[in-house]
Amino acid sequence: MNDTRQHILATGRALVAQRGYTGVGLSELLREAGVPKGSFYHFFKSKEAFGCALLDSFVEGYAEELSATLGSPDMDARARLMAYFEGWRARQSGEAYEARCLVVKLSAEVAELSPGMRDVLDRGVSAIIARLAAVIREGADDGSLPAHSDPQMLATTLYQIWLGASLMGALSRDTIPYDGAMTATAALLDNKGHA
Repeated sequence: MNDTRQHILATGRALVAQRGYTGVGLSELLREAGVPKGSFYHFFKSKEAFGCALLDSFVEGYAEELSATLGSPDMDARARLMAYFEGWRARQSGEAYEARCLVVKLSAEVAELSPGMRDVLDRGVSAIIARLAAVIREGADDGSLPAHSDPQMLATTLYQIWLGASLMGALSRDTIPYDGAMTATAALLDNKGHA
Protein backbone atom coordinates (compact mmCIF):
# COMPACT_ATOMS: atom_id res chain seq x y z
CA MET A 1 0.00 0.00 0.00
CA ASN A 2 2.79 2.41 0.85
CA ASP A 3 4.19 1.65 -2.63
CA THR A 4 0.99 3.05 -4.17
CA ARG A 5 1.28 6.21 -2.07
CA GLN A 6 4.94 6.64 -3.09
CA HIS A 7 4.02 6.01 -6.73
CA ILE A 8 1.35 8.72 -6.61
CA LEU A 9 3.83 11.13 -5.00
CA ALA A 10 6.56 10.33 -7.56
CA THR A 11 4.16 10.78 -10.45
CA GLY A 12 2.88 14.02 -8.94
CA ARG A 13 6.42 15.28 -8.41
CA ALA A 14 7.25 14.87 -12.09
CA LEU A 15 4.02 16.56 -13.21
CA VAL A 16 4.15 19.41 -10.68
CA ALA A 17 7.82 20.10 -11.37
CA GLN A 18 6.96 20.67 -15.01
CA ARG A 19 3.60 22.44 -14.83
CA GLY A 20 3.16 23.69 -11.29
CA TYR A 21 0.68 22.67 -8.62
CA THR A 22 -2.41 24.35 -10.07
CA GLY A 23 -1.46 23.21 -13.59
CA VAL A 24 -1.94 19.56 -12.67
CA GLY A 25 -5.50 18.33 -12.32
CA LEU A 26 -6.44 15.40 -10.14
CA SER A 27 -7.75 13.35 -13.09
CA GLU A 28 -4.49 13.88 -14.99
CA LEU A 29 -2.48 12.80 -11.94
CA LEU A 30 -4.61 9.68 -11.52
CA ARG A 31 -4.38 8.84 -15.21
CA GLU A 32 -0.58 9.26 -15.26
CA ALA A 33 -0.19 7.25 -12.04
CA GLY A 34 -2.60 4.58 -13.25
CA VAL A 35 -4.55 4.53 -10.00
CA PRO A 36 -8.27 4.93 -9.32
CA LYS A 37 -9.70 7.92 -7.50
CA GLY A 38 -10.47 5.78 -4.45
CA SER A 39 -6.79 4.91 -4.06
CA PHE A 40 -5.89 8.59 -4.12
CA TYR A 41 -8.43 9.43 -1.42
CA HIS A 42 -7.29 6.46 0.65
CA PHE A 43 -3.91 8.19 1.05
CA PHE A 44 -4.81 11.89 0.73
CA LYS A 45 -8.01 13.54 1.95
CA SER A 46 -7.74 16.31 -0.66
CA LYS A 47 -5.51 17.69 -3.39
CA GLU A 48 -4.11 20.12 -0.80
CA ALA A 49 -3.26 17.22 1.52
CA PHE A 50 -1.52 15.60 -1.46
CA GLY A 51 0.37 18.87 -2.05
CA CYS A 52 1.51 18.97 1.58
CA ALA A 53 2.61 15.32 1.40
CA LEU A 54 4.41 15.97 -1.88
CA LEU A 55 6.31 18.89 -0.36
CA ASP A 56 7.05 16.98 2.87
CA SER A 57 8.49 14.15 0.78
CA PHE A 58 10.55 16.58 -1.30
CA VAL A 59 11.88 18.44 1.76
CA GLU A 60 12.84 15.16 3.43
CA GLY A 61 14.71 13.94 0.35
CA TYR A 62 16.33 17.32 -0.16
CA ALA A 63 17.58 17.32 3.43
CA GLU A 64 19.36 14.03 2.73
CA GLU A 65 20.96 15.47 -0.43
CA LEU A 66 21.90 18.60 1.51
CA SER A 67 23.63 16.54 4.18
CA ALA A 68 25.58 14.62 1.55
CA THR A 69 26.86 17.82 -0.07
CA LEU A 70 27.24 20.13 2.91
CA GLY A 71 28.52 17.37 5.19
CA SER A 72 31.14 15.96 2.83
CA PRO A 73 34.29 15.18 4.83
CA ASP A 74 36.44 15.50 1.71
CA MET A 75 36.03 19.29 1.34
CA ASP A 76 36.47 22.35 3.50
CA ALA A 77 33.39 24.41 4.34
CA ARG A 78 33.84 26.95 1.52
CA ALA A 79 34.19 24.18 -1.07
CA ARG A 80 31.08 22.45 0.30
CA LEU A 81 29.05 25.65 0.02
CA MET A 82 30.24 26.31 -3.51
CA ALA A 83 29.48 22.68 -4.46
CA TYR A 84 25.96 23.08 -3.07
CA PHE A 85 25.33 26.18 -5.17
CA GLU A 86 26.95 24.61 -8.23
CA GLY A 87 24.51 21.72 -7.79
CA TRP A 88 21.67 24.22 -7.54
CA ARG A 89 22.76 25.78 -10.83
CA ALA A 90 22.99 22.37 -12.53
CA ARG A 91 19.55 21.23 -11.31
CA GLN A 92 17.69 24.44 -12.04
CA SER A 93 19.22 25.09 -15.45
CA GLY A 94 19.09 21.48 -16.65
CA GLU A 95 16.49 19.95 -18.92
CA ALA A 96 15.19 17.47 -16.33
CA TYR A 97 12.18 19.20 -14.78
CA GLU A 98 11.78 16.48 -12.16
CA ALA A 99 15.28 17.29 -10.83
CA ARG A 100 14.39 20.92 -10.19
CA CYS A 101 13.66 22.22 -6.73
CA LEU A 102 9.97 22.22 -5.79
CA VAL A 103 10.61 24.97 -3.25
CA VAL A 104 11.73 27.24 -6.09
CA LYS A 105 8.93 26.06 -8.38
CA LEU A 106 6.06 26.36 -5.91
CA SER A 107 6.92 29.11 -3.41
CA ALA A 108 5.16 31.94 -5.19
CA GLU A 109 2.36 29.74 -6.52
CA VAL A 110 1.18 28.24 -3.24
CA ALA A 111 2.07 30.98 -0.73
CA GLU A 112 -1.43 32.44 -0.82
CA LEU A 113 -3.21 29.34 -2.06
CA SER A 114 -2.53 26.89 0.75
CA PRO A 115 -1.48 27.70 4.32
CA GLY A 116 -0.50 24.06 4.85
CA MET A 117 1.76 23.95 1.80
CA ARG A 118 3.19 27.35 2.68
CA ASP A 119 4.09 26.06 6.16
CA VAL A 120 5.87 23.01 4.72
CA LEU A 121 7.84 25.25 2.35
CA ASP A 122 8.68 27.71 5.11
CA ARG A 123 9.96 24.95 7.40
CA GLY A 124 11.98 23.49 4.54
CA VAL A 125 13.57 26.81 3.63
CA SER A 126 14.32 27.57 7.28
CA ALA A 127 16.10 24.23 7.61
CA ILE A 128 18.17 24.87 4.47
CA ILE A 129 19.18 28.32 5.67
CA ALA A 130 20.08 26.99 9.12
CA ARG A 131 22.28 24.31 7.51
CA LEU A 132 23.99 26.89 5.27
CA ALA A 133 24.62 29.11 8.31
CA ALA A 134 26.16 26.17 10.17
CA VAL A 135 28.57 25.52 7.29
CA ILE A 136 29.48 29.22 7.18
CA ARG A 137 30.40 28.97 10.88
CA GLU A 138 32.37 25.78 10.15
CA GLY A 139 34.26 27.72 7.48
CA ALA A 140 35.47 30.21 10.06
CA ASP A 141 36.59 27.28 12.22
CA ASP A 142 38.45 25.44 9.45
CA GLY A 143 39.95 28.65 8.02
CA SER A 144 38.32 28.37 4.58
CA LEU A 145 36.10 31.42 5.25
CA PRO A 146 36.51 34.60 7.23
CA ALA A 147 34.51 34.86 10.45
CA HIS A 148 31.19 36.46 9.53
CA SER A 149 29.40 38.53 12.15
CA ASP A 150 25.98 37.05 11.29
CA PRO A 151 26.16 33.67 9.50
CA GLN A 152 22.36 33.31 9.61
CA MET A 153 21.86 36.60 7.75
CA LEU A 154 24.54 35.69 5.22
CA ALA A 155 22.91 32.29 4.64
CA THR A 156 19.53 33.99 4.19
CA THR A 157 20.99 36.47 1.72
CA LEU A 158 22.67 33.71 -0.28
CA TYR A 159 19.45 31.70 -0.41
CA GLN A 160 17.53 34.77 -1.59
CA ILE A 161 20.12 35.45 -4.30
CA TRP A 162 19.79 31.89 -5.59
CA LEU A 163 16.02 31.92 -5.41
CA GLY A 164 16.02 35.10 -7.49
CA ALA A 165 18.54 33.64 -9.92
CA SER A 166 16.28 30.61 -10.37
CA LEU A 167 13.32 32.80 -11.22
CA MET A 168 15.40 34.89 -13.64
CA GLY A 169 16.88 31.74 -15.17
CA ALA A 170 13.39 30.36 -15.77
CA LEU A 171 12.52 33.56 -17.62
CA SER A 172 15.69 33.89 -19.67
CA ARG A 173 16.26 30.16 -20.25
CA ASP A 174 20.01 30.60 -19.89
CA THR A 175 22.64 30.33 -17.17
CA ILE A 176 23.56 34.02 -16.93
CA PRO A 177 21.55 34.56 -13.70
CA TYR A 178 23.26 31.54 -12.13
CA ASP A 179 26.68 32.80 -13.21
CA GLY A 180 25.93 36.10 -11.48
CA ALA A 181 24.67 34.30 -8.38
CA MET A 182 27.85 32.21 -8.24
CA THR A 183 30.04 35.34 -8.48
CA ALA A 184 28.00 37.10 -5.79
CA THR A 185 28.13 34.01 -3.57
CA ALA A 186 31.91 33.79 -3.74
CA ALA A 187 32.25 37.52 -3.05
CA LEU A 188 29.90 37.43 -0.06
CA LEU A 189 31.51 34.33 1.43
CA ASP A 190 34.98 35.83 1.15
CA ASN A 191 33.99 39.30 2.42
CA LYS A 192 34.82 39.70 6.11
CA GLY A 193 32.60 42.72 6.44
CA HIS A 194 29.30 41.03 5.55
CA ALA A 195 26.76 41.11 8.34
